[in-house]
Amino acid sequence: MTAEPPRPIAVLFGTRPEAIKLAPVIRALQERDARPLVISTGQHRELVEDILGVFDVEVDEDLDLMRPEQSLDYVLSTALTGIGEAIDRHDPAVMVVQGDTTSALAASLAAFHRHVPLAHVEAGLRSRRLDLPFPEELNRRVTSLIARWHFAPTEGAAENLRREEVEGEIVVTGNTVVDALQHIVATRPEIPQRVAAFVDDRPFVLATAHRRESWGGGIASITRALSDVLAAEAQMRLVFVTHPNPVARGPVEEILGSQPRALVLDALDYPAFVELLRRATVVVSDSGGVQEEGPTLGVPVLVTRAVTERPEGVEAGAVRVVGMDPTTVREATLELLRSPATRDAMANAGRHVYGDGQSAHRIADVLLRDAAC
Repeated sequence: MTAEPPRPIAVLFGTRPEAIKLAPVIRALQERDARPLVISTGQHRELVEDILGVFDVEVDEDLDLMRPEQSLDYVLSTALTGIGEAIDRHDPAVMVVQGDTTSALAASLAAFHRHVPLAHVEAGLRSRRLDLPFPEELNRRVTSLIARWHFAPTEGAAENLRREEVEGEIVVTGNTVVDALQHIVATRPEIPQRVAAFVDDRPFVLATAHRRESWGGGIASITRALSDVLAAEAQMRLVFVTHPNPVARGPVEEILGSQPRALVLDALDYPAFVELLRRATVVVSDSGGVQEEGPTLGVPVLVTRAVTERPEGVEAGAVRVVGMDPTTVREATLELLRSPATRDAMANAGRHVYGDGQSAHRIADVLLRDAAC
């Protein structure tokens, strides 16, 4: 009799942050001669390609689900159908998702409908407010109800899951972003020439702002605060990496467009962003990933959000939550720029908060131990 071929482990992503944190898992599975089936929803196709190239990962199925100006309803309903059809075609032994995107929620539901066990990478993050971040907090809570394996990045995240009495196995693995950062830094990435010429070994603030809760005035407030920082610090420069969405990009261009010591950029490829982040004096951001990347690389982070689901960096002293009030953002940024001792203390506080770079190997070992693949 001919033996049945092993069932694959499906790994799904759509956004760049998902690809960053799942590429090391895919590589770890490949190194163990497993069969990862790499599925992309196509949400951030151009932004994802540079990640896949760095890790030598190829997409097996590009579902091409995304459309311009899509609603959350469209993303969820279309992804649920498309991912479900992909599961039907390939009959995976496991579905692996990461984080809290709507695509991850859709994949979780599609797997649940077909009795395919779910593995959740970066499980257990909680803000305890369904509206912040929106819709991510709901997405990750629902995913936790479905998951068979909860790969928690920290002990705090694992404790959140224990309090909720979730079903399945909770494993503290560390955060796979550390694996990704170590791999990328080792490749010695470069930043674009015009960016290198602009910073030219000068001190600079790196900023990003894109989250939905920052829309409607928040991004403008943050940008005005940073413009005031430039006015107060004549030697300082600002690099603001924006989001393609005009709602996020528009206020930044309007406020900083005529400021000669500010450079507004479209999204950089991830290796270049990592190198820019590594060189920054201070980072001001509403990004979840930057709250992990900054501490790991030894760069102080000011978080322009009301709450964070990543309290570990705050508790370690590597991250501060400053909200979006322009006065608060300005004063917090100036304090760090003017106090090398405070800046150094933050820089050294969080380098090991999110793990040792072996998270993906721990995840792969558990899946291959337990899954019928």
